[in-house]
Amino acid sequence: MPKIQAPKGTRDFYPDDLLKRRYLERLWRDTSIRHGFEEIDGPAFEHADLYKVKSGEGILAEMFGVFSGKAAEDLDRVRQTGEAPFALRPEFTPTLARMYAARAGALPKPTKWFWMQNCFRAERPQRGRLREFGQWNCDVMGGDGRLADKEALAVMRGILDEAGLTAHDLSININSRQVTQALMREAGVPDASHAAFLGFLDGSAKRSPADNERRLHEIGVAVQVASRFGSIVQEFASAHRSGNQEWETRLAGTDIERIHDVLRDQDLQQGRPWIVLDPEIVRGLAYYTGMVFEVIAEGERAVAGGGRYDNLIELFGGPPTPAVGFGMGDAVLSLLLEDKGLMPDATRAMECLSRLPASYRPEGFVFAAGDEAQPRVRPLVAELRRGRASEAWRNRSDRKPWDADRYAACGVRPMHARHSYKATRNIGKLLQDAAAQRARFAVILENEHEATLKDLDTGSQDTTRTPIDRVPAELARRLTPA
Repeated sequence: MPKIQAPKGTRDFYPDDLLKRRYLERLWRDTSIRHGFEEIDGPAFEHADLYKVKSGEGILAEMFGVFSGKAAEDLDRVRQTGEAPFALRPEFTPTLARMYAARAGALPKPTKWFWMQNCFRAERPQRGRLREFGQWNCDVMGGDGRLADKEALAVMRGILDEAGLTAHDLSININSRQVTQALMREAGVPDASHAAFLGFLDGSAKRSPADNERRLHEIGVAVQVASRFGSIVQEFASAHRSGNQEWETRLAGTDIERIHDVLRDQDLQQGRPWIVLDPEIVRGLAYYTGMVFEVIAEGERAVAGGGRYDNLIELFGGPPTPAVGFGMGDAVLSLLLEDKGLMPDATRAMECLSRLPASYRPEGFVFAAGDEAQPRVRPLVAELRRGRASEAWRNRSDRKPWDADRYAACGVRPMHARHSYKATRNIGKLLQDAAAQRARFAVILENEHEATLKDLDTGSQDTTRTPIDRVPAELARRLTPA
């Protein structure tokens, strides 16, 4: 019998290999939970029609078709159309949208879900691109648009921090579909060709000039128009870098101000240019409607990517629902971490996996008692989720993200922190919100400098206030078993 090997584009995971895979999954799961996301799952295969709703030609061309070979109608369909009735999931967002639409009326607003399983793409295997790969998705549905955008980017930032990556290693490049479409109109791309032109742009750098010219002809866009679009994009990018405001006026009807709001957000940037405007980012999936983004590392394809998809849930029978999310694959991330010396060996991965995981139960629920303290809520929540690395660890030249002493001594471990999305300042109602989410402690910001902690298990509330900058350490102390 001939020797049978694993199919091209797949991987065998022996014990030591799987420990590294589980290390990545632990980072994904812990970071998601600490940011208030809840885990879901769905089938490994779906009706093929699910992906035809809005995934785009690129995804459709890469699907693995599935059929049993027993049902006569399935066989007839395959013979007549060449298409199978089912497909292995090439991505998860359509499944998520279908699931949300099915129970939209009973779900909280916002709903924050994460998912991590394998996806399948019938594409040519190469470095960082496989036919079967692990993926992590985080999505925020039904929430305030600007805040949801920032929450999606924050959890993405969180995983990069936990993995030991910095702004020197990569960047989060953001753009907007609305901005891109405005630039297309400026260049003379026909409105009817916008969707096809976006798909063309997403893969144009990988194709030959002759192939690009042929595709432009197929979608009804002149080569000269495509060239003018490229020039306009560069003009816009140059104006943004120099601070020229002319394009801000020309793009006033788009969501460019929302993009600038993200770029100005210090809770996301933390004093470093992690997030940058990149008008060349378009994303190939057809369901994106606003902000789009990719995590770009030098020498690699995108480590992660996502965006806003405000119409997709409605297409699956749900109510109009704003939504934003992203996916990150394990193949490119693993290569990047290996190249940077940030992937533990099997022994160290085993040590990491033996430590306590993130608490599924929220450890701190933060809200403001009045308007004065409200601006302190998001920064404190972000700090609780991020933790404080110890000074000794930060000063070590050989430090690694998995070191046991990263948050030891004078450090503070990361925690599962949430905040209220309610507009009310009624403390009683906000405490009810905290209890409904099963939080362990409520952190009540009394003013811009002080907070009161309340133990929601015992009902005991502090009679003295804690300085806000000392809340992380105090909360961690109370959560540590005696």
